[in-house]
Amino acid sequence: MSSGQVHRAPIALLILIVSVSGELPVHESVSSRTFTITNHCGHTVWPGILSSSGSPALETTGFALEPGQSRSLPAPHGWSGRLWGRTHCAADATGKFSCVTGNCGSGHLECAGHGAKPPATLAEFTFDGHGGLDFYDVSLVDGYNLPMLVEPRHSHGAAAGPNCVVTGCVMDLNAACPAELRVAGSSEGGGRAVACRSACEAFGSAEHCCHGEHGNPNTCWPTAYSQFFKKSCPRAYSYAYDDATSTFTCAGGGASYAITFCPSTTSVKSVGTDAVSVGGGRAGSTSWRVAPRLGSCLVLVGVVIAAIARLF
Repeated sequence: MSSGQVHRAPIALLILIVSVSGELPVHESVSSRTFTITNHCGHTVWPGILSSSGSPALETTGFALEPGQSRSLPAPHGWSGRLWGRTHCAADATGKFSCVTGNCGSGHLECAGHGAKPPATLAEFTFDGHGGLDFYDVSLVDGYNLPMLVEPRHSHGAAAGPNCVVTGCVMDLNAACPAELRVAGSSEGGGRAVACRSACEAFGSAEHCCHGEHGNPNTCWPTAYSQFFKKSCPRAYSYAYDDATSTFTCAGGGASYAITFCPSTTSVKSVGTDAVSVGGGRAGSTSWRVAPRLGSCLVLVGVVIAAIARLF
C-alpha cells in the first residue's frame, strides 16, 4: 500500500468496465466483463486506476465524472489492480494537474502507473485468481476520502450469485473523523474535513502500521482508530490483517462490477444488502454486523484467547 503499511497480497485492483453516460464517449467492449463507475456525489470525482505489475492494462488510468455521470470500462480476464476517487482537482498555471485527496502525482489527468496518495478509499480486485475466483475488497487501511460501494453483477446487469457480496463504505466518515486523523480542506471551503487519515499515516508507529515486532497477525491487533473505521463500515478493511471479514470472492469468471461513489442508502437496499453492514448506520456505532465468512468465528475466538492470555 502507498502508506508503506503491511497489507495482505494486494487483493486490490479493479476491473472496470464502463458504459458511458453523459458527455463521455462510449467504448465498445471486447470483454465479457465490465467496470461501471458512477458518481452520485454532489461534486466532480476524478477516478484513478492502477493495474498491478504484469496485469493487462485498462483503457484509461484516470478521467473525470461529473455528478450523476457514469462510465463503463472493459475489464480483461486476469486483471488485477485498484481504483479510487480523487477530489478537489485542478490544473495550475503551468498545466500541472493535482488533487487535494487521492492525488496520484502524475501531473496529468491520467495516473499513468502512479497510485493514490493516502488517505483514499480503495477498491481492490484480482480477477480469475485461486480456484478461478475473483477476489475483491474495499480498503480503508490507507485512510478514507469518499463513500464507495462495490456491487458484483452478471454481464447482463442482474445481481450476481448469493456468494458475491456487495461491499464498501457508504458512510461519510470525514465529518466523524477523529480530530487527530482529520485532513482539512482549504479555507475557501470553510476548512471542513475532506479526508480521514489512517493511524499508520498519522503516527507512523509499528503498532499502527503492523511493522517490526507487530508485523504479523499474532502481534498486530485492531486499535481504537482501526475500530472506528470497522464499526462505521464493517465490511471494509480497517487494518492490515482484517481479511476474515473484509475480503470477498465471486465465482463464475464472468462477473462485472459496479463501483459507485457516494451511494445512497436507498440504492444499497435496492441490491438486497443491509445498509448497516456497509456503513449505512451511525459512525462508530457498536450495532454493526458483517456477512458470515468462513473462518471469521475462528479468528474471533483466537482474538479472545490471546486477549485473555495477556492478562496472565
